[in-house]
Amino acid sequence: MTISSMTGFAREAGFSAPYRWSWEIKTVNSKGLDLRLRLPPGFDALEKPARATISHALSRGACYANLAVTRETPLVSARVNRDLLAELMESLSGLDLPAHIAPASLDGLLNVRGVIESVEVEEDEAEREAAQENILNGLGAALRQLAATRAGEGAALAATLHRRLDRIADLANAADTCPGRHPDAVREKLAAAIAQIVESGRLDETRLHQEAVLMAAKADIREEIDRLHAHVSAARKLLAEGGAVGRRLDFLAQEFGRETNTLCAKSNDSALTAIGLELKVEVEQLREQAQNIE
Repeated sequence: MTISSMTGFAREAGFSAPYRWSWEIKTVNSKGLDLRLRLPPGFDALEKPARATISHALSRGACYANLAVTRETPLVSARVNRDLLAELMESLSGLDLPAHIAPASLDGLLNVRGVIESVEVEEDEAEREAAQENILNGLGAALRQLAATRAGEGAALAATLHRRLDRIADLANAADTCPGRHPDAVREKLAAAIAQIVESGRLDETRLHQEAVLMAAKADIREEIDRLHAHVSAARKLLAEGGAVGRRLDFLAQEFGRETNTLCAKSNDSALTAIGLELKVEVEQLREQAQNIE
């Protein structure tokens, strides 16, 4: 399986007489699946199946799905009130009009209020049901487009994350082999600290022992390095597994951050501190990119 980004856009349109319809779906980052569905009046029956279809296709992300529907033939038709028109014509036929007034024309009579009536046409239920089925099929097609877009962005993200993980592994190795961690370097620092205590004239064996233990503990970052390598392996396994792994990658990125912070806190060497700071940059970028994954 591949991994997918949480960002994408798709549009699908079609015609099912007498309706023209179009779906627009946009997704962006979110902690969970946040679905916002907009349907036009008269198509509320689509809400439940549309939500089920989208929820099945997406695991994570804020999804904005909008359906637009237009009807090519109106639901209102015009009808002539023949009884009223005949009554008007009969009434006018008995009038003795002056020479300068022309007799009433058909156009004039049709403009009289009530002669032309608006009549609602009963909607064909079979047409509506066929249109709704067609619209739901269109939603499926739009979601397949969206999945392809998100998978394409996900592939690019996966490549970037692999490069980040390679860099983090290299920096962990650099920290492991840092000269400041070498036993000779630790002994030199310890000797310098002891000399400082001796010069102060307050040589206390208990204090000397505590100082030695503290320095040795601060120089020991073996556990942090081992955990960093373990997290790198776990992240690579998740990327290979594919699917909706964004939450677990985000959790691993937080673990990377904790180990890096501890490594920097334990550092008593400028070179090791520089490596730790570079690790922090890589880990933060890793976390930002992992938050885009479904």
